[in-house]
Parts: sequence; C-alpha cells; structure tokens
Amino acid sequence: MNTLEAEKVTKTYAKHTALQDVSISVPQGSVFGLLGPNGAGKTSLIRIINQITGPDSGRILFEGEPLRPEHVHRIGYLPEERGLYKKMKVGEQCIYLARLKGLSEREAKARLKAWFDRFDISAWWDKKVEELSKGMAQKVQFVTTVMHEPKFIILDEPFSGFDPINAALIRKEILRLRDEGATVMLSTHNMTSVEEVCSHIALINHSKVILDGEVSEVRNRFKESVYEIEFAGQMLAFTNALWTGYELISHQEAGDELRMATVRLKRDATVNDLLSAVMPHVQVQSVREVIPRMDDIFIKVVQQKNPEDE
Repeated sequence: MNTLEAEKVTKTYAKHTALQDVSISVPQGSVFGLLGPNGAGKTSLIRIINQITGPDSGRILFEGEPLRPEHVHRIGYLPEERGLYKKMKVGEQCIYLARLKGLSEREAKARLKAWFDRFDISAWWDKKVEELSKGMAQKVQFVTTVMHEPKFIILDEPFSGFDPINAALIRKEILRLRDEGATVMLSTHNMTSVEEVCSHIALINHSKVILDGEVSEVRNRFKESVYEIEFAGQMLAFTNALWTGYELISHQEAGDELRMATVRLKRDATVNDLLSAVMPHVQVQSVREVIPRMDDIFIKVVQQKNPEDE
C-alpha cells in the first residue's frame, strides 16, 4: 500500500510550469527521497501535498483517498525556511504548536518531555528561540514537526545547519520513526543521507520526474561494469595483462606491497575473464564491483535530461 500518490499533477504560475504530469508513489513505511536541483519543482509538489496550494490538474491520494483538509493533522511538515517565533520561550512555543495539531496541553507536555530528554535539550525549555544557535533551533523545529505522531512526515533539507554528530542523530530518529510506522518524505541535496536512509527516490528536473524507483535498484541500473581489484605484484605486469578487453581507469598503492586498480570491462568481457587474464601475472587479494553513488547518478541524469540538450 502507498501512503501517498501523486497522479499526473500539473502546476503553473503565470508562464512558468512548476510541475508537469508528475506522478509518484510513496510506499507505506518507507523513507522516500524527493530529489532534484534548485527550481526543479520539489517545493511546489510539497506545497500541494500540504494543501498550501492546489494543482491545476491531477490529484493527490493520501492512504488511498483523495487529499482532504482533515488529512493535515496526519501530516508533519518541516519546511526548508525555518519558522519559529524568536521572542517566545521554547517550551511555550512547542506547546502552542502542539495545540494547533490537536493535542491537549497535558498530552503535549508529556510528549515534549520525552523528545527533549531524547535530544538532551531539556535545559532549553525556558530559553527564548533567539538565544538558540541555528542547530539548536533546528532540533526544536524537528520536535515540533513530529510530536503529534503524524503518519506522513515531510522533511525539507532536515540536515541543514547540523554538525556531523547532530546530523547522525536526526538520521537515527528518521529511521526510528519509520520503524514505528511513519512514512517519511525527505527532500535533500545530501546524497550521502539518501543512500543511508532512503529506500525509494524520485528525481524531478525541469518540472518532470526523470528517474524513480528503489535506491538499490536505481544504483544497480547505472552500473558500468567497473571493478576494483586489490593485488600483490607489479603494476606493469597487471597493466600488460589487460590487453584490449579492459580499460584501466585508475590505480594506486594500497599499503605494503599491495596495489589497487579500477578496471572497466569492455565488449562482452566478464569479471571471470578479467581474473583469468591477470591471475597468471599477479596475486589477486580481492575484487569488488563498483556500484555508482547517488550523487554521481544525480549529476549524470540531470545533465542528460537537460531540455536545452534535447
């Protein structure tokens, strides 16, 4: 079952087309990466899901039903533009936002205490937001996004402003929320985080979906028959053994007398053929297929799909 589906969603502003026939399916219990360059249309889609604006055509389904105003209480949204009231105290503001989401004051305090303890920020309760650093304020806003236990959570650049330790903490919480039954949509430029937490992605560019699927399947789809081989022996002997069926991309020392070479197979060659060619000349220690990283795929696909090149 899908938590959210967009069916042929189109949105225009004056003469600018923000979204054109965009269709995506966000599986229940997934962390779904919504990717794309700046201005691609991601924010326009997020605003439609949050019912801030409506589509010109197409529709959004939430848990199999057409999106309705009451669904907003089952959605948590962390916008890229942070929006806490600087003069309010942290605790006071969190309770206020919780009440807007339908929680009683007593229930809000209990949930907030648990979150503040988990994030080790209980000492901030009586501080004004303007006294917090960017990262501290970001933690507070993350808490206000999820404290009403939404079924669908939209996080727009949630790692912005965090040091590596706190970014790791947020990644851990995203996975915990997923494990507890929430579905998460993650809009980010951080491709490392996509590989670490996302199970599915959709890449939007120039208002259209140009790539989508499971992260593991997408990465395998872009494999280019490239292998890393660690071996002991002379680099010259290894290179001579390759002949014309293989392309040596790079090589380096790997410690002691070991060397590492990156090789692309050409024509119909297999990894067994490669090993048969080099093993009489060097001692192979390990071989590993190179799976493209999401940032490399992102760059390649966006450049290929640029309309000016079509």
